[in-house]
Amino acid sequence: MTIERQQVAKRMSRIVKHNGIVYLCGQVCKDASKDITEQTVTMLDKVDELLLSAGSSREHMLSATIYLKTMADFAGMNAVWDAWVPEGQSPARACVEAAMARPELLVEISVTAVEREA
Repeated sequence: MTIERQQVAKRMSRIVKHNGIVYLCGQVCKDASKDITEQTVTMLDKVDELLLSAGSSREHMLSATIYLKTMADFAGMNAVWDAWVPEGQSPARACVEAAMARPELLVEISVTAVEREA
């Protein structure tokens, strides 16, 4: 059994790979002073970068869990999400309202995907 950890820090690894499955740690936006649209866009940009780094892509997502500070932002987040997810490639998804690590954060995501075949 091989477990590969990438971008390892004290509390977490940004990427963990095991048996062809890619697990990303929770991702947040690049600038928490922005609105839900911009926070979602930059959060998903980070997901794209990590998936690419791990040998995967958004087309290979298995599941996503989205955390919103308030469900009042559900429609705004979904507008970005719907444009980002390739048609016919939607992962299993959950979206919940949650307390965030910092008060200015509006959205966070955790993603599981499979590696692309070589």
